[in-house]
This record gives sequence, structure tokens and C-alpha cells, in this order.
Amino acid sequence: MLRRAVAFTALLAAFCLATTSLSGAQEKLPPGMTPAILKMMMTPGPPNPAGLPAGLKSFSGCIPTMGYHYARPQDFPFGPIYGWYKGKPIFTEVMIDSKMFGGGKSFDEVLKPLPGYHIDHVDIWYEAHGHPGFTIPHYDVHAWYVPKSEHMYYCGNTSGKRPAFL
Repeated sequence: MLRRAVAFTALLAAFCLATTSLSGAQEKLPPGMTPAILKMMMTPGPPNPAGLPAGLKSFSGCIPTMGYHYARPQDFPFGPIYGWYKGKPIFTEVMIDSKMFGGGKSFDEVLKPLPGYHIDHVDIWYEAHGHPGFTIPHYDVHAWYVPKSEHMYYCGNTSGKRPAFL
């Protein structure tokens, strides 16, 4: 399971660090991503942030609109995955393989808020090509504790919209 965590980090690096090819030629970053955003996304979150369960590891830097992601390596990629930003928990997430949904698999009580928090809203994002950390088609299901009008501006996202590179 720890290999998954290492693989996630390597995949994120490969995806995001597309700045120089083996030939030394400059490659384009995904639309809307800048070197500063790339650096922010690659810088892990603080260890053991307050308010999150014990035993979690940082799985990302600050991702625009979502903050930092934490999970237990043995539970990744399904989850739960927890979001954290500026000193507080902000979501619980699960990632579900699209074949599981298509095959009729059901899930009970897998997406619960942390004690003392309530769910403000739920976003379900279909990731047709996957993303670093879970590279197969799947659904990212975020149960947010904060309003959309707040989290859409996290990590320097000034547009209030989901960036094209996410």
C-alpha cells in the first residue's frame, strides 16, 4: 500500500513536472497551469494537520479549489481522503472506479463527515482519463464542509472556477 503512495507521488510528479523532456526541449504545462502553480501543487502539505485523523500522509500540495489531500496509505486510492486548508478540515472524498458503478456495485456509509463537521454540499467529478494517483476512469466524490463560494478560491485560484488542468 505504501507503494501506492509512492506511485501517486511519482505519477503526480510526472504529470505536473512536464517542463523539460529528455531531449532538453521545453514542454508545455497543461492549460492554465503556471510554474508557480506547479510548485505549489508539488509541495506536500504540513504533516499531521490539526483536525484530521491520526496516521494520515500528505498526498498532494495545495491544489486550486481543493486544498491539500491526506489519506492513510493503506486506504488509497479509494479513501477516505481528507481535504485540509488554512488550519481546518474541508472535505471527505472517495474515488470510485467507473467500472464499479457501471457494474452495479453499491457502497454504504463510505463518505462520512469528520466528527463535529457537517456536509455543506457534494461534488461528483468524472475523471474520464483518471489523474495522477488513480489513472483509470473514475469518479471523485467530494463531500465538502465549506461552501462552494469559499473553496473555489483556495490555493490562489482567483477565477472561482475549476481550472482546466484539473
